[in-house]
Amino acid sequence: MKSFKLHDQSSAPEAAKPLLDDSMKSFGMIPGLHAVMAEAPGVLDAYKKLHALFLNTSFDADEKTVVWQSINVEHGCHYCVPAHTGIAKSMKVSDEVTNALRDETPLPNDRLEALRSFTLAVVRNRGEVADADLEAFYAASYEQHHVLEVILGVSQKIMSNYINHIAKTPVDKPFMQFEWKKVGGCRS
Repeated sequence: MKSFKLHDQSSAPEAAKPLLDDSMKSFGMIPGLHAVMAEAPGVLDAYKKLHALFLNTSFDADEKTVVWQSINVEHGCHYCVPAHTGIAKSMKVSDEVTNALRDETPLPNDRLEALRSFTLAVVRNRGEVADADLEAFYAASYEQHHVLEVILGVSQKIMSNYINHIAKTPVDKPFMQFEWKKVGGCRS
């Protein structure tokens, strides 16, 4: 079977080179996910735009991490869970929140738990959430714009999780210390 290429500046299509330059400036390296996506520059560009848009949502660092990691863990993404563990640390998210997400154990407060539950309802039901799921989300002081922002996060993570599954993207060296396997077996 043909493996996916991990592109760098010398092998990437011309349209991907400025995007990889941006990755290098932002991360001090070209993340493996970006190296894979560079094969289709429009995909890498779209992913980067979704990421920037999600970073600018109304969610705080803990909430962004809850959305990202709930999806990553649900999808059993061998690459994104370690990467977002490192990202959470850089965003000053507590180990208590991070570990609860990675281990699928209760989060430290009901509001974050409501966000995880709603995010998982969106993912598991492909957007066909029950009225009860929406009401529970709203009861936790979330609003309609938060519903839409969760869907933005789902859109971003579907791209990365699915690409990582198919490409078998190797975990970047800085995130290897956060290696993770889904309880009950990782899907890969």
